[in-house]
Amino acid sequence: MNYKQIVNKIFTALPMYHRVGSSAYKEGLENIEALAEIVGHPERKLWCVHVAGTNGKGSVTHLLSSFYQEMGLKVGLYTSPHLIDFRERIKINGEMISEEAVVRFFEEFHPRFQELEPSFFEMTTALAFYYFAEQQVDIAIIEVGLGGRLDATNIISPIASVITNISLEHTQLLGDTLAKIAFEKAGIIKPHTPVIIGKVQAETMPVYRQRAETLSAPLYTAENISVRTLLPDSPVCRRVSISDGSNVIGEEVRLPLAGDYQLENVATFVRTIQVCEPHCPALNGLIVRAIENVVTNTHLQGRWQIVSEEPLTICDTGHNSGGFAFIASQLERLECRELHAVIGFVSDKDVDSIIALLPRRADYTVVRASVERAMDPQVIADKMLAAGLSVRCSGKGVFDTCRAVMAGAGSEDAVYIGGSTFVVADFLSGMAELGT
Repeated sequence: MNYKQIVNKIFTALPMYHRVGSSAYKEGLENIEALAEIVGHPERKLWCVHVAGTNGKGSVTHLLSSFYQEMGLKVGLYTSPHLIDFRERIKINGEMISEEAVVRFFEEFHPRFQELEPSFFEMTTALAFYYFAEQQVDIAIIEVGLGGRLDATNIISPIASVITNISLEHTQLLGDTLAKIAFEKAGIIKPHTPVIIGKVQAETMPVYRQRAETLSAPLYTAENISVRTLLPDSPVCRRVSISDGSNVIGEEVRLPLAGDYQLENVATFVRTIQVCEPHCPALNGLIVRAIENVVTNTHLQGRWQIVSEEPLTICDTGHNSGGFAFIASQLERLECRELHAVIGFVSDKDVDSIIALLPRRADYTVVRASVERAMDPQVIADKMLAAGLSVRCSGKGVFDTCRAVMAGAGSEDAVYIGGSTFVVADFLSGMAELGT
């Protein structure tokens, strides 16, 4: 089979959480351990940093990768989900895994995998570990898929574990309180291995402290890292000052990730590097370069991404109430004549809590993303109407709807595209097909 046939087979034959939801979630590490044994336990050959959390883990992993790339290292980066191309999940120094490498892995190991009936994520994780070991990366930055304790990535022995923040998401799988979810995330903490907590929360810190003390794992927080926006602010690219008490790390740092929520992610990244690389020469300079070059180095997409400046058009993959608290506030502050939004959700999200946060001044168009989990737009629209929002349903696909909204917006208007990772993915895929 060629690459397209293999990827189609992977998507259709293997249970995929992001397509069908919780029915694809396999609890436990037995399957991934068996897959790892088949491929020669590549995870044991990797020098890793492991990142979990509800929001921000993708941005933090990309920042970490950018730092080690600035150090001149060969850096593996494993993230999920992808937006346009399956190969986005597995990168080395920002370059996606080759189609040939995917084909070679599948042809060699899939016959032996079949009897285990792996999930999509388990097989992809095995592929990532195998590829990173085969390519002899100097360090691998590994993002948790879902949870932590029972996530397929949790067979690694990292040099550090990072937990960004906790909010209520995937409650049917991880628990219905912040403490229960923190327990699952804390499962990535390993014996005698530093753990960095990005956001200190009253409900979750006791869980982390207990786990860290039990395992004699040094625990650090990002509380003392100050990341402050320098005015005037810009929706396109902001400038920040970064300090750690009296230690000035960067006085005027260009941050290409302009979302409000990135200030917290930058602080988590900085503290992680301070813990992992305390003796690194020119540490502050490398941190600044890693931040300023993160998009160039890693090709990160979908985080307050500006796709047009006239009208100003922003897409963002934030998809839960924790993320929308930042997004909604930032949308409210946008200086524009009118605010338009193309929005959609998947069926297992707490849509009511997100709708409560949405800016009242926006004109909304609801769409259905091209995944089985997508929520019926009319159901969403009815909820939004009941909340007093201006809303209509679109009978077109995501990309065509976005193009129509952008075309109808004035040059001084703003357009937001989001609500679901898959809405953003459909839009960016359409842009890629047009070559824009």
